[in-house]
Amino acid sequence: MPYNHILSPLDLGFTTLKNRILMGSMHTMLEEIPGGHERAAVFYAERARGQVGLIVTGGIAPNDEGAVGMGAAALTDDTSLDGHKLITDAVHREGGKICMQILHTGRYAYHNKLVAPSPIQSPITPFKPRELTEEDIERTISDFVRCAELAQMAGYDGVEIMGSEGYLINQFIVKKTNHRTDEWGGSYENRIRFALEIIKRTRKAVGDNFILIYRLSMIDLVEDGSTWEEVVFLAKKVEEAGATIINTGIGWHEARVPTIGTVVPRGGFAWVTKRMMGEVNIPLITTNRINMPQTADSVIADGCADMVSMARPFLADAEIVLKAMEDRADEINTCIACNQACLDHTFTMQVCSCIVNPRACHETILNFEPTEKVKKIAVVGAGPAGLAASTLCAQRGHNVDLYEASDRLGGQFNMAKVVPGKEEYGETIRYYGRQIELTGVELKLNTRATADMLIKENYDEVIIATGVHPRIPDIEGIEHEKVVTYAEVLEGKVEVGKTVAIIGAGGIGFDVAEFLTHQGELASMHVDRYMEEWGVDMQYKKGGALTRPMPAPSPRIIHLLKRSPGKHGKKLGKTTGWIHRASLAMKQVNMLSSVVYKKIDDDGIHITAHDEEKVIKVDHVVLCAGQISNKNLLEPLTDSGISVHVIGGSKEAGELDAKRAISEASYLAAKL
Repeated sequence: MPYNHILSPLDLGFTTLKNRILMGSMHTMLEEIPGGHERAAVFYAERARGQVGLIVTGGIAPNDEGAVGMGAAALTDDTSLDGHKLITDAVHREGGKICMQILHTGRYAYHNKLVAPSPIQSPITPFKPRELTEEDIERTISDFVRCAELAQMAGYDGVEIMGSEGYLINQFIVKKTNHRTDEWGGSYENRIRFALEIIKRTRKAVGDNFILIYRLSMIDLVEDGSTWEEVVFLAKKVEEAGATIINTGIGWHEARVPTIGTVVPRGGFAWVTKRMMGEVNIPLITTNRINMPQTADSVIADGCADMVSMARPFLADAEIVLKAMEDRADEINTCIACNQACLDHTFTMQVCSCIVNPRACHETILNFEPTEKVKKIAVVGAGPAGLAASTLCAQRGHNVDLYEASDRLGGQFNMAKVVPGKEEYGETIRYYGRQIELTGVELKLNTRATADMLIKENYDEVIIATGVHPRIPDIEGIEHEKVVTYAEVLEGKVEVGKTVAIIGAGGIGFDVAEFLTHQGELASMHVDRYMEEWGVDMQYKKGGALTRPMPAPSPRIIHLLKRSPGKHGKKLGKTTGWIHRASLAMKQVNMLSSVVYKKIDDDGIHITAHDEEKVIKVDHVVLCAGQISNKNLLEPLTDSGISVHVIGGSKEAGELDAKRAISEASYLAAKL
């Protein structure tokens, strides 16, 4: 019997903006650390206070085999209920609702006890799984049910059963990973039995008035994935089995199509959920790259879903819903989908945070209390570090002057935002611009601060956030007219020719290559064009919905060169590096490693690569060979006796490391 009559959208309150936006599941790693439940309680309570209608926690394993890694969060008995009660009580005190996600990773687990329907190793994990016996399967179903019962005992309002993204339940459903010949494999009806038995038995165990969300993989994006007809069939069976809500899962973790990176257009996969609308009678949630309330509104208005799930946006801003309700959307600190401090942290076993909001998951550690002693503070440089430092100091009650030599805010983010797929970085500049207005920072654009000027103003504290400038490598002919810096290219100061060599293959080198290979295309790719570029069949003609990628040809021939051996982009983000490599491969960028630079002249750039000498004929050579910190103010200010602090690129030149820059600024502002 469908359970929409027991817990309908109206019963749940999903008729207002507050309750149409849900906070989706994220692995914060808080549950895995000492004192983590206390920290998680504060983290989730802030989001509930920010008026989100329903929260879904990060994945909690139903048994040790299903845990993400050794020692990862699991709920298998009543010994850990007190920790979970801290979380549920905190959320309920703020008037919120919270569901716990039950996640069994299957062959995606990072430990040697992993199991799967069939002993097929994942391409993204180092271990081969053990095949579950029929007895194991029954035990695992019971473990899911027991986990849900324990969640109910801990005070959760419901659970989300994770059936997508290529985890265990999804592995049973798809032929690619289920080669069984017993009653749990073979026909589609057999392959979905595992999912349906979990739902049925869970509903029976927890009763009618307990939210049961099923995360359904609506598009697998892998070969031999489910067909659309199979997905619809399963959705109807999920409803019959007792689910309250169906949430949308998009793509497996091993899929070759980016599904959550900033390269994905906003709301880029809402069309998948829209196909399901009308097929079932319970509410549908859509997700992925919905990072602002106006996007959520348009998705719902377009009939794509009943509700919208946002995950990372609630790291960036705990009050995203409240600000929208109060018509303050311009004050939202927008998620830029960079993954640098959230997913990249999770996959390297670090506590999650957010590049634009270092307080995320650190609410008990980093706070900006009103100051007891008002200071006169100068911040020099209006890049990410300077913007964070100035606005947070002013928020605390200090008198702050912000000096910027150029005519605009943003610093290096102004270069990032012109790179295709990084347009969201402009939202951070917009956010800080509004914060300057709200906090009363005295902004001084077109003003190059000098040591004499700062000393004369008698500041109590000076924060140097003057950033970096491009490093010029020592290569014969480096002064040739065809040599330009990455800054000149991204700031539009040069018209780059048709054949280009890029010296340096770090993050900046990749950004410049993306910029030059996509130049002339739309700044923000339309959903249809994005799906065509990456090979997603929106007609869903076969299982997995994959087709041949059709990237637009590059307007230039690009050679991406680096001194070090090995593959390009090794130091790029854990969860996004592969996207950048795949994108440039589709644009047929020539990647050369182990390069020795000999000279640059009218003929081009002379190099030796793998003991072979060659001349690459190019119109331009773009320097992306690192940065040098701007520290010219430090010594004279220090000598004068002023209290000086250096943050961001000024402190340490790196690959435009905004994560470190904003974090340093935030912790400094909290203690001044």
